[in-house]
Amino acid sequence: MVEGVDKNGEKFAEEARTIVINRLGARIYLRRAVSAGVTLIVTSMVGRRKGASFRVVGPTQPPTGDGGEWGLECLEENANVWGIGFPPPLYEEGICTALIECRRCHTVRLSYLSMVEHEVLGTSGLLVKPCEACARSTPWGYSETSVATPLNDAGTAPATANGTRPHAPPRAHRRVALQLPIRARNYYGIEEFTRSENVSRGGLCFISEKVYEVGEVLLITCPYEKGGHNIEVRGQVVSRRELQGTNRKIYGVSYERT
Repeated sequence: MVEGVDKNGEKFAEEARTIVINRLGARIYLRRAVSAGVTLIVTSMVGRRKGASFRVVGPTQPPTGDGGEWGLECLEENANVWGIGFPPPLYEEGICTALIECRRCHTVRLSYLSMVEHEVLGTSGLLVKPCEACARSTPWGYSETSVATPLNDAGTAPATANGTRPHAPPRAHRRVALQLPIRARNYYGIEEFTRSENVSRGGLCFISEKVYEVGEVLLITCPYEKGGHNIEVRGQVVSRRELQGTNRKIYGVSYERT
């Protein structure tokens, strides 16, 4: 039994089922849509054990019309919600460290992550955690550090010894200016139908008024035909640029290699 407040602010109590459980949390399938970061009360119906507080870490599968799959982390250290005698924990079991970045203020920090948090980051590309700089909970993703060419006062890369300027590396795939109907959806229930601006074998660009974060995973169908045989692929948002004078943004999506 899962009790709490859903994404629309309504109280609910739902009989749900676990998919995977461990000492630290669980993956649970819910018909109700919930928000990352909220606290839910989870009670095992087997033996009617006392319920415990769980934090919604994030989605581990994109939602459908029937519900969604969520990663939950138990907030009570000594709670035995499942009534299972797990083996004694090994040193730092279920904990990993990762360099993550706030997608709002771009603060980067080395953080301890539970395995549930690691799984959510690996699937949806985002994790909601408190940010001290923003003074609120914000979306976080893995930080991808890189070494950039320093710019001079004119805002361009300095010339080399022979007077030439370094060029950007060539693209792996040629882009084609092609507008195709596409469907884009993420792990948090956002879905939209729009058109590509350009496409390549490795990804595409599209314009949207919706907010997606760099590093977030989207499920892209391109081209999309209503009622047709559509193939959906996973892609990661690698760039976002505001279109001046509008509420729209142009997103670059790179398909995940399989």
